[in-house]
Amino acid sequence: MGEDGVTLLPPEPDDRGSATAGRPLTVADVLALPVLAAGQPQVVTGVTRLDRPVRWVHITELTDPASFLKGGELVLTTGMPLPEDPTGVRRYVDELTDVGAAALVIELVRRYHRPPDALVQACRARDLPLVTLAEDVNFLEVTQVVHTLLLGHQTEAMRRTQRIHEAFTGLTLRGAGPEDVVRAAAELSGRTVVLENLVHQALICEASGSTVEEALADWEQRSRAAPSRDRTEVCGPEGWLVAPVEYQGDRWGRVTMLPDPVGGPALFAPEDVTVLERTAMALTIARLIHTTTWERAAHRNALRDLAEQRHHSPEDARARVAALGLPTEGGFVAVLVDLRRRDDGAEPESLLAQELRMAGVPALVGTLAPGRLGVLLALPHSQPWRPAVERLSRTAHGLDPDAVVSIGAEVADLYDAPRSFREAERVAESALPGLAPPDGRSFHELSDIGLHRLLYALREDIRVQDYAERQLGRLVDHDTRHGTDLLTTLRHYLDAAGNKTTAARRGGLSRETVYQRLRAIERILHRDLESGEQRTELHVALTALDVLRAPH
Repeated sequence: MGEDGVTLLPPEPDDRGSATAGRPLTVADVLALPVLAAGQPQVVTGVTRLDRPVRWVHITELTDPASFLKGGELVLTTGMPLPEDPTGVRRYVDELTDVGAAALVIELVRRYHRPPDALVQACRARDLPLVTLAEDVNFLEVTQVVHTLLLGHQTEAMRRTQRIHEAFTGLTLRGAGPEDVVRAAAELSGRTVVLENLVHQALICEASGSTVEEALADWEQRSRAAPSRDRTEVCGPEGWLVAPVEYQGDRWGRVTMLPDPVGGPALFAPEDVTVLERTAMALTIARLIHTTTWERAAHRNALRDLAEQRHHSPEDARARVAALGLPTEGGFVAVLVDLRRRDDGAEPESLLAQELRMAGVPALVGTLAPGRLGVLLALPHSQPWRPAVERLSRTAHGLDPDAVVSIGAEVADLYDAPRSFREAERVAESALPGLAPPDGRSFHELSDIGLHRLLYALREDIRVQDYAERQLGRLVDHDTRHGTDLLTTLRHYLDAAGNKTTAARRGGLSRETVYQRLRAIERILHRDLESGEQRTELHVALTALDVLRAPH
C-alpha cells in the first residue's frame, strides 16, 4: 500500500503472544492484538518501521511526553495535547523520535477525525510510525495486555537464557570439540553458524535454513566485507552477528551467526547474542584443552566427508573446500599412507601437510583411521601429480621405512574424489608386505594389481579360501600323509606353462620322475594337466594358497 492507506497486518496472535515467542514484541505485533485491532488501526507513516521492538506502552496527554520516556515505547494519545501550530507539532514529533519512541498511536474520536497534515508530514520526515484509530479503544486495557505480554516475554527470555548457559556449560564439562560447540550454537539459535580463522577461511559451518553452498559461497570476500571489533556486534552489508574468539588478548578467529536468508535481513534477538558469546567462550576452552588445531581438524573432517561422500550435493562439497582456501577445479588424486610403525612422538599428519605446503601443492591431509593417513591433492590441469606423490612418499618413508603409499586414479571433478579414494584403498589392500612397487617407484598404484596382489586383497574372502581348498586340498593332504612333495612339482610345472623339461630342471628331477609325479597329481586331483583351462584353474588356486599361507 502507499504511505497514506491501510496496512495489512500480520496474523493475529492471541493475548498470550504465541505468535511472537522467541523474539521481541514489535509494533506490528501490538497492532495485530484484538484489543487494538478493534479500533481499526491504519498505518499512515513509517510502514517499513513496524518491526521496531516495543519495550513498553505509554499513555499520555502531555505536550512534552518525551521527558517521561526512555525509548522503545508505543505512545497512545487521543490527540488532545497536540499543539496547534506546525512548529509545535514538529517539535513534539522530534522529541518522540529523538528519545527513541517505537510508534505514535492517535485516536480519531474526540479532537480529530483525520490526522493533521502537520503531524503526518512531521512523522514522515522522521520516519516515525504514525497509526490512527477510527474507533474508541480502551487504552488502559491495551497497556494491561501488552505489559502482560512483555513481562511474559521477559520471563521466557530468562528461561531461554538459562537453558543456553546450561547447554554450553554441559558442553564444556564434557570436553566438547569445536564441531560440537558450533553444532549446538546452530541448534539453539536456529541460524547458520560459522567458525573462521584469522585469514577468513571457514573452518566449521553448521547450516540452518540454507545449504552449505548458500552459506559459504564466496566466503572470504563476504567475510572481509564484514570487519568486526573486539566485541559481539552486527556488522557488514549482510548484517552478520560476529564475536571474536580469543584468550588473554591473543585472537584465534571469530564465530559468525548469519541472518535468515529468507525475507531479507532479520533482527537478532538478545538470546542470539547470548548464544554467540557463549559459543565463543566454549570455543576458547575447547582450543585450550584439545591439542589439534582448528585448521587441522577442519581439513581432516572435510577429507573424511569427501572420502565417504557425505556431502548433500556437489555444490556443497565445492563450497566447503573453497571456504578452506583450496582450489575446486583441476585434477584431484587420492593418496593413502599406511604407517606400519607408530612413533607417538611424531605428528605424521602435520609433517605431510607441511611438506606439501612447502612444495606449493594444495591438499587436504587428515587421519582416516588408526595408522592410515589420507591426502587429496588438488592440482591445476597443467600440473602432473607424480612429482607431488613422489615427494609425499619420500616424506612418509622418512617417518616409517615400512610405510605403504597407495594412490587412486586422477579425477577431474572434486565430487568424484570418493572414487579415487576407493581405488587407493583397493591398491592398499593388495600391497603385499615387503613387496616393493615396480619400476623403482616408491608408491603403489592401480596398475600394480596383478593376480597375486588381487588374491592377496581377497584373502579373507571365504570364497577364495574355499576355492583353494577344493582345488588343492586333496594334494596337500596326500603330501602330508605320505611325506611327498607333489605340490612343489605342480608349482614348477605350472610356472613353466606346462613345459615338462623346464619343470624337471627347476625341480632337479629327471623327466621320467616328473612324468610319474604329474600322472599321480592328475589321479589325486581328478584333473587333466594337458588342459590349458584346468592348468589355469590350478594356477589360480596355487597362487591363492601361497597368499593364504603368507604372513600378513
